Order: sequence, then structure tokens, then C-alpha cells
Amino acid sequence: LARAPPSSVSSSPARSAAAGVVPLSVQSPPHFPTSTNHYSLPAAELPLLLSISAASPHSFPNSPLSPNWTSYFFCNRFSSSIPLWKLLFELLLEGRMGIFEPYRAIGYITSEVPFSVQRLGTENFVTVSIGKAFQVYNCSKLTLVLVSPQLPGKIRALTSYRDLTFAAYGSHIAVFNRAQQVTTWSRHSAKIGRLLLFGEHVLSVDIDGNLFIWAFKPIEENPDPIGRIKLDDGFTPSCIMHPETYLNKVVLGSQEGSMQLWNISTKKKLYDFKGWKSSITSCVSSPALDVVAVGCIDGKIHVHNIRYDEELVTFTHSSRGAVTALSFSTDGQPLLASGGSSGVISIWNLEKRRLQSVIGEAHDSSIVSLHFFANEPVLMSAAADNSIKMWIFDTSDGEPRLLRFRSGHSAPPLCISFYANGRHILSAGQDRAFRLFSVIQDQQSRELSQHHVSKRAKKLKLKEEELKLKPVIAFDCAEIRERDWCNVVTCHMDTSEAYIWRLQNFVLGKHILRPSPQNPTPVKACAISACGNFAVLGTSGGWIERFNLQSGHSRGSYLDTSERNGAHKGEVVGVACDSTNTLMISAGYHGDIKVWDFKGRELKSRLEVGCCLVKAVYHRYNGLLATVADDWIIRVFDVVALRMVRKFQGHTDRITDLCFSQDGKWLLSSSMDGTLRIWDVILARQIDAVHVDVAITALSLSPNMDILATTHAEQNGVYLWVNQSMFLSKLVRRFLREWKGCCECEIAIYLCDGRFS
Repeated sequence: LARAPPSSVSSSPARSAAAGVVPLSVQSPPHFPTSTNHYSLPAAELPLLLSISAASPHSFPNSPLSPNWTSYFFCNRFSSSIPLWKLLFELLLEGRMGIFEPYRAIGYITSEVPFSVQRLGTENFVTVSIGKAFQVYNCSKLTLVLVSPQLPGKIRALTSYRDLTFAAYGSHIAVFNRAQQVTTWSRHSAKIGRLLLFGEHVLSVDIDGNLFIWAFKPIEENPDPIGRIKLDDGFTPSCIMHPETYLNKVVLGSQEGSMQLWNISTKKKLYDFKGWKSSITSCVSSPALDVVAVGCIDGKIHVHNIRYDEELVTFTHSSRGAVTALSFSTDGQPLLASGGSSGVISIWNLEKRRLQSVIGEAHDSSIVSLHFFANEPVLMSAAADNSIKMWIFDTSDGEPRLLRFRSGHSAPPLCISFYANGRHILSAGQDRAFRLFSVIQDQQSRELSQHHVSKRAKKLKLKEEELKLKPVIAFDCAEIRERDWCNVVTCHMDTSEAYIWRLQNFVLGKHILRPSPQNPTPVKACAISACGNFAVLGTSGGWIERFNLQSGHSRGSYLDTSERNGAHKGEVVGVACDSTNTLMISAGYHGDIKVWDFKGRELKSRLEVGCCLVKAVYHRYNGLLATVADDWIIRVFDVVALRMVRKFQGHTDRITDLCFSQDGKWLLSSSMDGTLRIWDVILARQIDAVHVDVAITALSLSPNMDILATTHAEQNGVYLWVNQSMFLSKLVRRFLREWKGCCECEIAIYLCDGRFS
């Protein structure tokens, strides 16, 4: 399955068959193709996997991958494309297919594009953008029901009608029937900024002031718009709205602060409103006839009568930020909800003409959309912090409370790791959140609690971020004692303590692990023993200490008598424990690897690498320690024999992360040069390499080796890759049955014979 050119392998003089792991040095070519065409895998072999189109460019949301990669989305049914299976099978046998293929991205909830809400029967559904794709949630429980294929460009506007979804990207509008793209409307010459569903028509407005009218009944291939309106020069449209009961009429707001009323049937402007001196950011129609609410960038909300062009009342945001979203309540309460650029939601009482309540920390970023559900006291909000929340007004004082929500990282993750036999992924982000993502069911994903942060922030009148722990820079977990006590330990940025978590209850533990040197320094490395009873911490000052996870008490430190006061001269870049609690291995920044007696805490042996180390990863079952140096070379050491057994070269920039496979045969590494490289430890050579447009910052391979998880620079999601070799036998079975006409007995003989293994 090698896709990269053959690596040059040079044998070490100490090569010996009795050595077990033979010392070899491997160097791979520095250049790789910037894009690779891939073919789809059968949906029968990979449920929920389906290729969109091998001919059109697709990628993960927000394009961390090369544009020519094939992407996948959720689908429960499969329309066979038989020639593709034969081609894929032949490519696999020829070794031209990569080991890992892009699968899907998790952790994306919404983006900075306003959502679209519609009602189908008795259920409400919300359609949200996640970059180049959109998702549909059932509002009753905010469960994910549909994910679209990728579009060539980032979605800029959305609207929906029953099973149809209209997504604007660039100067085009893609029309989807559920998850299948049926046509594309392409008549705009500029980027589309707004879409409006108008009966059985869709109105699209671009930044140059062109308004097109599209009919979608029936849906045709490459149709022409049924109408076009050219807006006035000096009028840059910023929002569009249809006033209730106004036949064939729309109201448009502009960045210049003016507002116009147009008849889309006659294509004539009916009226120029007085307008305001501030740019209009949002405009919504109220349940009251002739009344609309207009939000401006100066933080003012104008409740306006468009029939008489009169101002009824004006509200002003206390935060003085721009008004970014508005929504009227339709359940009989005279309420107007407004969202601002600071993430605050304000509830205004229209009868009393005053502020009724404020949701101070509704979101951590600018509010994108607000929507009151018809005849329900429920408000939905979405923001640029990658979250959707639903608020219910059921208290006696009229204060809203959080009903349900879905959220992901609002800043890129820093480190990830598989947990629970590959069904979940632990992820720590720059947003100070420590999350657990489910690979199987999106609704099971959640953020680990940090002890009533919301309540404490409300009492102290502070932001939640100010009370949260600093971002996690390293962590380790163990499942063996999950039901007994805390089983996750985390190191935090510029923090001299480590924290433990009870993953069974998804909460922060009671104990704080505080190493006790004379001069406390930030904790940089951590590891949990194989028995799950102890945690070992290493600091930037070279101090290493062991703690009991149940009590949180110190169980002694590891001291090197040759050092002044500690285990290493400089920063500890990695610590690890072996599978029998016999050895503890540590690596220092200045290139020293030390092996300690775990219980006695005495130094047994040491090894000098000869260069500065920045990262170390230990495989508990084969006894190999992989180190990353500042010369971009990966060196693998046998901690028992105390010698280097492998040396992998090929990365041309800083190595960001590396990990072993569960069986210890593979070593995966990522770098800022945009490559993901897979090294075979036994063969001492590179067996595959992948080039991505956005560098990988962290990676983790599932225990079953079937899924690889990666995070990318400036991307808030976690990206999953499928290991194609894990499904090769099923692919062979389908190939023999459908193309060779073999019966099950013949297929069994082929597989047992090992011809296709």
C-alpha cells in the first residue's frame, strides 16, 4: 500500500538477527505530490461512507486537505457504481492506494452563516453551515440527522424549503434534495451575500447589488432566473426581509444605513425609507402588521412602522456592540430578542418598552442567528463560537434558562487521544475546553465539567473563560480504574499544577497534583501507570514526581545525584511507565534519556542522544521510545538495551506529533511541512505519506487501527481517516462475488489460501 517513492535504507554495522529490532536508518524523499486522487469505498463494507463524486473537487469542512481529495458524508443507502469497485480493487493490489482515506470531520456544529429553520409535520429542523457543507439537526433533541457533501467553496448563505436546501457559495447556488445535489444556479457575477425564501421562489442578492429571482418548482438543470433587479448605485445590500401580508414585496437594508421597499413582481422600487446614519446589520418582521425591527452596527434597535415610515421605539445595547441578530416572539408574549457582537442576548419587552432580561454569557463570540419557534416560548441561538443553544421562557420572573445545546471547540485543539476502545476521542483545545467526542453518535459528545463555571462566573460577574483552567498541553488516560477514581491527568499551559478528571462522571476531580520542588515550575509532561494507580509528572525545571490518583498525595520524587536538584538539567519533555510498573522512562530537553526504578525511584541507566529533544512517545508493550529532536529526525530507542534501533528522516519542518500503532509495528508522524508519514518499525522504512494543505498539529490512532484522528492548524474540528487495509477482505469478497461470480465456498477458499491477504 505504499504511495510514496521507495525509501533509501542503510544498514547499521551492528545489524544482527539476534538483536530482535535491528538498528537501521531510513531517509525518505522530501517531495510529495500536493494532491492525490482517491476512489470511493463500498458503502456495504463501510456503513455511512459514500463518495460524493470522483470527478469534482471535495474536501473536509474548511478545507484542511488538498482540494482534489474525495470526501465522504453520512448516508444510509447506497447507489452502486460497480466499475469503481473493480478499479479500487486493482489499485489496492497494485499498491497505488494510500493506507488512510479521509472519512469525516467531527466537532463542527455551526459557522458564521445564519441558520435556516423550517417545520416538517410536527417537527422543527434547523440547517446550519459548517464551512463547505451543511448539517441538519432535529430541534426536539438537537440530534444530527443529515450531513451534506462538500461544495467547491465556503457557504455564505442558506435557506431551506421542506426537503430542499439552497446553499450559496461564491457566485453560485447549490440546490439539494436532502443530501443529494440536484442542480446549481449560476447567473451571479459577484459573491452572493443573502438568500431569502419567498413562497415558491428564492431571492438571492450579491454584493454588487444584483437581486435574482429563482423558481424551484419544478427543479430544472441550469435554469435561468425568472427575474432580475439592479439596485441603486451607492446602495450596498446587507439584509433582505419579507414583511408579513405584503404581497410580492421585500425590504432591503444597506451598509449605508438606508432602507428600500421593492416589488419583485413589477421589479420597481416603491419607497425609500428615511433610514439611519448607521449601517443596517439585520431586519426582521414582527407579528404586528406593518412593524419591523431593524438592527444597526452602532448597537441600536429601531422598531419601525414601514407603512407610515415612523419610529415606534428605539432600544440600545448596553454593551455598545453591533446588533447582529433579531427575532420576535410569536407565542403571545410581546418580546423581542436581540443578539450582539459580544455574545450577549438581550430580551426586550415591547409593551413596557424596556429591557426585560439579559443572557450575559450566552455565547463566547458574536451571535449569528436568533429564532423564536412559532407559538412556543423557546428561543434558538447560534454564534461564531461553534455552538447552538436553545433557551426556554418558563420561569415566573420571565428569565430564560438553557434548555439544550450542542457545542464544539471554539478554538483549534492542541492534543487528542482515542479512548474507550476507539469509540471516543479526548480533545483539549485552545478555548480552555476539555471535550469528549463520540465517533459513533454526535449527540454523545460533551465538554467535561470544571465545577460550576457558569454559576461562579455569574456570581462574580466574570466571563467563563476567566474561570476555566488554562489550555491543556498534554494529558494521559487509563481505562483500567475508570470506575474507582480519577483516570485522566492533564498538564496546563504555564501552570505548576496538574489536574485529574473522573471520566466516568465527566467532571474535574477533587484533588490537584502539586509537585513540590523548591522553585515550582510549569508541568510539561505526564503519564499514568499501567495499573492506573499512579501519575508521574515532569516539569520545565527538570523535576519528576509520582502521585497517587486516589488520594492525590505525593509518593516521592525521582532524583539524579549527578544533577543539582532534580531528575534532569532542563525541561522534561516526556515521561512514561512500562507495562509491569518496573521501569519509569524520562526524556530531557538537553538530550538525556533516563531509565528509573519505578518503585525505588533510583536511576538505573541513562543515554545521551546528542541533540535537543522536544517530544518523546513510549510504546508500553514493545519497550521502544520514539523521540523527536530539533533537527527534525525521529530516533527510536530500546530502553532495555539502551541503544538506538531506528532513525527516520524525511520531514522538512518542525514535527508536531507522533504516535505508535497498538501493535507497535507502525509509527505515525506529522509535521509543519504538511505531511503525514507512516513508518514501518520492523521494516525500517516509510510505507506511506500524505500531503495536506493545512498542517497536522496532533494525531492519534485508534486501538483497532481502523481510524486515524488528526487536528489541523486553525481548524476547530477533529478529522477522521479510515484505514483501508482493515476492510480489504470485505472488498475482496464483494469483488469475487460480483465480478468473478464466485460462490461463498470459492470465496472462502481464496481467502484461506491467502491469495488476497
